[in-house]
Amino acid sequence: MKKTLFLNPPSFEGFDGGAGARYQAKREVRSFWYPTWLGQLAAMVPDSKLVDAPARGQSLDDVIAMVGDYELVVIYASAATYRSEVKVAEALKAANPKLMIGMVGAHVATVPEPSLLASTAIDFIARHEFDYTIVEIAEGKPFAEIDGLTFRGADGTPVHTKDRALIHDMDALPFPAPIYRRDLRIEDYFIGYLKHPYMSFYTGRGCRSKCSFCLWPQTIGGHVYRARSAARVIEEVTQARAMFPEVKEFFFDDDTFTDDLERVEEVARGIGKLGIPWSCNAKANIPRKTLEVLKANGLRVLLVGYESGVQEILNNVRKGLRLDIMRKFSQDCHDLGITVHGTFILGLPGETKETIKQTLAFAKEVNPHTLQVSMAAPYPGTELFQQAIDNGWFKQGKDLLREDGWQMAALNYEHLSSEEIFKGVADFYKAFYFRPSKIGEILLEMISDWDMMKRRLREGVEFFKFLRTRDAEGC
Repeated sequence: MKKTLFLNPPSFEGFDGGAGARYQAKREVRSFWYPTWLGQLAAMVPDSKLVDAPARGQSLDDVIAMVGDYELVVIYASAATYRSEVKVAEALKAANPKLMIGMVGAHVATVPEPSLLASTAIDFIARHEFDYTIVEIAEGKPFAEIDGLTFRGADGTPVHTKDRALIHDMDALPFPAPIYRRDLRIEDYFIGYLKHPYMSFYTGRGCRSKCSFCLWPQTIGGHVYRARSAARVIEEVTQARAMFPEVKEFFFDDDTFTDDLERVEEVARGIGKLGIPWSCNAKANIPRKTLEVLKANGLRVLLVGYESGVQEILNNVRKGLRLDIMRKFSQDCHDLGITVHGTFILGLPGETKETIKQTLAFAKEVNPHTLQVSMAAPYPGTELFQQAIDNGWFKQGKDLLREDGWQMAALNYEHLSSEEIFKGVADFYKAFYFRPSKIGEILLEMISDWDMMKRRLREGVEFFKFLRTRDAEGC
């Protein structure tokens, strides 16, 4: 077995998008998600090491100092920062020419050939669901015999082996918690709407929805939800709780943990017996009877992708939800005392200045406790990316981030400019949060909990800095 390092590489300050996060940019307030994909890999390759450089604040020099006696480095790459990740690979290869260096992630899975040819320092690309591909590389199996691999042939041209089949026996995958204990410091991981310290897992992969903008199902996970059994999830949480008694909340980061209602209720009842608070990603269509079961068994927060308050836009992106269903779900959550963190996207196909106003009105109506507003990001490999090319929607090039890590307004429409989309984000935040009712809600939360008081004050400073930066610099 090759001595292997799994690396979420150094990036710009505040980057939280490499090894598990869905938002490949700086955020309005500081947050760090667990390197879940790399943690799973490290759990499968004996005696490997996981390094999450952004979360630990480690520089490229820090990483270079580690690689002297490693044989294999696997880097998690993203579309927004691939040029930076190529430079990391080149620096590591220069420091240790014997290193075999590979890239994994949604971006390289989508464009494996140009990703490989970006630098001779890159030896291979592991495509799509890459877990067992990496295991076989670490075992020393010849590249040509490994499914799901892109590498250089003898003449230097890319060679693509056949696609690897999706993993359906999710129970066979080992738990990552022992890797978290060995290689990470859980205090480094922080999300504003979750208790700190928290811990996140994937219990399944794939999503049945067909949203045109969503990266993971279209590039790695697929549109079939494949999950651990409820018994294994409960076993995993039980193990993690024993290893990390200081964790205050567990977060299930499946694309949509609530796709299988019977399973999620079974998981909830098992966790409820453990007395552990938990949260998850969710669609805004969970029936009230299921919400009642989840709430009664420790559910605290649902992370919900509303995206838009305009039915035509939801239809355009094939969200598969109706506004009336989302309204009913939101009211049920309020009634049951389930906290909702809502996410919205500005600039999806069909957006206008008027529809942004309608989405803002909808956000105020459903009133999630907190929200995130993003600009539509056409990642390679998504239907939205191809639509942007076909319709000439890209403003300039295909860059998704500025040099400092802030998200750019990549799309430009005939009736809505990229500048208007960019400005719309800050205006949306201000209009939602600077309401007497919302200010009162947050103040009440702060005065009832000293830890929350400290967190909200810090987040407030970061949020106002975010607004000033955007107002000063533009898109």
